[in-house]
Amino acid sequence: MAARRRLTAGLGAVLLAGALAGCGGGAGRQAAATSASPTSPSASPTQAMPTDRSPRGVLLSALLETQSARRTKVAYRLGQDSGAGPLFWLPKTAVQIKRTTPGVADQLIVMDTVAYQGGDAATAERLGGRHWEKFGGATGSDGHREVPYAGLIDLLSPVAALTAATGADSEPQLIGEEKIEDSTAVHYRVITTAEQYAASQAKLSAARRQGLQSALAPGGSTELVLDLWLNDRDQLIQVRRTGTGDRGRADDLVQYSDFGGALSVQAPAEADTTDTGSRSVSPLAR
Repeated sequence: MAARRRLTAGLGAVLLAGALAGCGGGAGRQAAATSASPTSPSASPTQAMPTDRSPRGVLLSALLETQSARRTKVAYRLGQDSGAGPLFWLPKTAVQIKRTTPGVADQLIVMDTVAYQGGDAATAERLGGRHWEKFGGATGSDGHREVPYAGLIDLLSPVAALTAATGADSEPQLIGEEKIEDSTAVHYRVITTAEQYAASQAKLSAARRQGLQSALAPGGSTELVLDLWLNDRDQLIQVRRTGTGDRGRADDLVQYSDFGGALSVQAPAEADTTDTGSRSVSPLAR
C-alpha cells in the first residue's frame, strides 16, 4: 500500500472504551462500534514497576505498561505522510486516522478486518455523493481475513516498537533526560536492524513481518537506530527510527499520549458508504 502517497489499501464491530467520536463526512452517522462505559486513564490496568531499572529493565517495564493500556493517541510522520488519531491493539485492532499531510484531506478508519476511506469532498464527488469507501481485508492463505492497512498499523504500534527494543541483540543505551514539548522524558537508544525489528514480532504473520522489514529499510539500510523517550510512568511518549542505505533513508517519528484514555473509533453510517469489496495489503512506499 502506498502509505506515503495515498491511503487506498485494504477493524467487524469491536468493544471500545469511551464516548463515540465523530468521523467527518455526511450527516446522520451511526456508530458501528459497540461502546463500553467511559474509562478514565487512572482506571486502566497498571503493572507493578519492576525493580530492575537497567535500560533493558525499564524498557521491559514500558512494554508491560503499554500492553495493559490497550489504547493510545498517536501523531506520526512516516516519510512524507503524517496523521493523528486513536489507536487500539486490544481487544482488537482499531484506528481512526485524520491525515495532516499538506494538501490531503481524507481519513482512514480500520476496525478489525473492515476499513473506511474518505470523509472528504473529493471522495463524495468520486462516489456520487457518499463520503466513505468501505472495503474488507483480502482473505489470506490461512483462510482468515487480513487487517486492512496492517503495514501502517505495525509502524504505529507502540507494542511493536518496545518489543523490538527489548528483543534486540545490542544492549539499550541510556542517553539521559530531555524535554519533549512541555514534559521531561528519559531518552533510550537501541541499535538494531530492520530484520531484527520485524523478526521480534512473533504475533504477526510471516507476510506482515516481511512487509514491516521492507518498510523499515527503504534504502537497503543494514542498521536501524531506535530512539525511545519514556515519561516518569514508564510510558512510551515518542519513538524515532532512522537508518541510511545506498538508495534512501528511513526517518519515522511517532508520538503517543493518553494511554488507556477514554478513546473510541466509530464507523460512518452505512448510508454514507459505498462497499468496494476486499483488497490485498500492499507494501508501503517511501
